[in-house]
Amino acid sequence: MIDWVTVADLGTAAGTALLAVATFAATRSASRATATAERALLESLRPILVPSRWEDPTQEIRFLDGRWFLVYGGRAVLETTDNVVYIAMSVRNVGRGLAVLHGWDMPAEEHSAHRDPADFRRLTRDVYVPAGDQGFSQVTVRDPTCQEFRTICDIASAGGDLWLDLLYGDAERTQRVITRFVVTRSPVQDSTEHDWALTANRHWNLDRPDPR
Repeated sequence: MIDWVTVADLGTAAGTALLAVATFAATRSASRATATAERALLESLRPILVPSRWEDPTQEIRFLDGRWFLVYGGRAVLETTDNVVYIAMSVRNVGRGLAVLHGWDMPAEEHSAHRDPADFRRLTRDVYVPAGDQGFSQVTVRDPTCQEFRTICDIASAGGDLWLDLLYGDAERTQRVITRFVVTRSPVQDSTEHDWALTANRHWNLDRPDPR
């Protein structure tokens, strides 16, 4: 004789198991969709700064003490006085999000690791670089007794490479990046003068995996 109570219990158990499997699959699918949406959102906010193109427009950049400089595309300005060092770089944001500049640092060597972001010199003004557009970065050193001042002055007079780590992030402060820029003296065509060419050789993501 068929035990209908047992059959009913087995049917209920099977239905519960199938429901659990379906719920688990739906939850995993929803989690994947959420993760994909989160990655897409972060990507839409992520800035990436590189040197601007040489054909980009010349920028007129003013420092807080009233000094003005013309900075050509793909180049930098490096000027020293007895008390102040001025550096301006023409950059381009090739990322999809607004770049908010935070600070800068001078690494000891070109291939040395970057320092802790807490040890970077903070910028004294708000500088933003729009997504897909040209912008600039400014550096000033006003202490002639510090090592950075002496190093920059030596490079400005004798030539050589100046390495600058620029710390920046997105508008939500969720994706910080350090880009290492290199300022190098370069010749000017048909002239005895020289320019300061700008390149970038490293990018570090502080809050996400590195690009490589």
